[in-house]
Amino acid sequence: MFAHWLAALPEPPQDVDAITTSVWSSWKLSRTTRVGGFHQVRRLGALLIDDPRVVGEVAEAMGKRIPKPRTQETSYTNAEFDQIKTAARRVFRNALLRIEHNARHLEQWRAGAFTEGSRDWLIGEALECLAGTGHVPCRAVGERGELLVVPRYARALGGGSKQYTWQRLYLTRLEATSLGVLLMAEFGFNLSVIHTLPVPRASADSGPDGRPTYRLELVKRKRGSGQHHETRNVTDLGSGSPGRLITQALAATHFAREAVEAMAPGTNRLIIWRTTVRGRGAGVGDWFRLGIGENSAAHWGQLAGVAVGSPFRRGRRTVNVVERREPGQNGQDTHDTTYVMPDARAREAATPVIAAAAEAARQQAEQVVLAAEVRDAPVPGDVETATADCRDFEDGPYSGPDGRCGASFLACLGCTNARIHPGHHSRLAHLHHALTNLRSAMNPTLWQADWGDTHARLEHLSRLLGPAAWAKALSGVTDDDRDLIDDLLTGGLAV
Repeated sequence: MFAHWLAALPEPPQDVDAITTSVWSSWKLSRTTRVGGFHQVRRLGALLIDDPRVVGEVAEAMGKRIPKPRTQETSYTNAEFDQIKTAARRVFRNALLRIEHNARHLEQWRAGAFTEGSRDWLIGEALECLAGTGHVPCRAVGERGELLVVPRYARALGGGSKQYTWQRLYLTRLEATSLGVLLMAEFGFNLSVIHTLPVPRASADSGPDGRPTYRLELVKRKRGSGQHHETRNVTDLGSGSPGRLITQALAATHFAREAVEAMAPGTNRLIIWRTTVRGRGAGVGDWFRLGIGENSAAHWGQLAGVAVGSPFRRGRRTVNVVERREPGQNGQDTHDTTYVMPDARAREAATPVIAAAAEAARQQAEQVVLAAEVRDAPVPGDVETATADCRDFEDGPYSGPDGRCGASFLACLGCTNARIHPGHHSRLAHLHHALTNLRSAMNPTLWQADWGDTHARLEHLSRLLGPAAWAKALSGVTDDDRDLIDDLLTGGLAV
């Protein structure tokens, strides 16, 4: 990409040492609007900076960190994802029913259930040939050796086109991709994992209920070197279960996997399909292709009647962010920062949760806010306590058995009968400081239970007075204030 870009310049540099900071900056600006361009610039810079001729400002420019563009991709809406799953289910279900029907016919033929020479017998013989070779009985015609179905088999099968011949036992590209979409929607796998997915193996002991448990071996390529390996066990618990999809996938690909195994032993791939175009593309033999390529994924939506392009990236995001809400072959940090936080649906869903939490925090804060009245001077007739002045200790919210106030002095800050004036500021600032220090030395749960409300009220008072007044109060703490607060905290003074 870089070489092509350089070649289009009016005066392209002829070697590495001719690359200037201007050239590099122009290349970077042309690439970094998308995630793919970001990786191109980062990898190319890491490559070129190792050349000893790249020095000075150019080396500094290549080594400069660039911010990763925020992904524009978001998860599907429920309606969109339902449409995708319905289309994939429809296509794959029709293919599965077709293959299972012909598999039963082949089994009957092998058991001798049909009269030799009858139409059903000829269909069975054609299926036997198809299962072993990848095509029904044919003969080569023309200079290019085109295959033509032997007429008597074509008449028995209903025709010589693909829907009457090889599609009886094998998936098409569209059907194989639909199976991949269902695997993505069920398990949250990405396309590369589905493309290379080995054949799941059922456990030797299926249990008393006969329900097989499959072991899925997953390999995900990571950026740079190395791979992520993971295994999952899924059980076929009946219709709609994840394990049932694996059972159906094995049934739909059974004949293709057997044919490929005979041609290339040890291939061990779950998704195998047959093509009409002989000998093109990566695969096994003339007809069989392995996995799901990017082109198949890109054209799937159009062919399936869903205008979405490739559904795999956004679909996987939908499964892991919206439905499963947990990492899928990623670490928790990658899941949060790359998948959840940039996703519009995740942010939308989080809004009411955050609002509810904020409201709960507000209500909790209101329960422990400072209730005492803040005055500029003492009020005649008030009675002084350790933390405030009280205007009526016989008629308050904490009346004891004798009718007088039975609360601790710390509760004065939450009592509407209490009044705080500048004479209390220093000792309360010192109390706040002491409780803050105590917080680091205690079990958080115990500290919150014993001192949390008092600390919150003092925080409220500090905000009311302002930072300057609070700092002044703390600087004016006297020895009497320290002794009073020490007695209050250690039990030397009734609390």
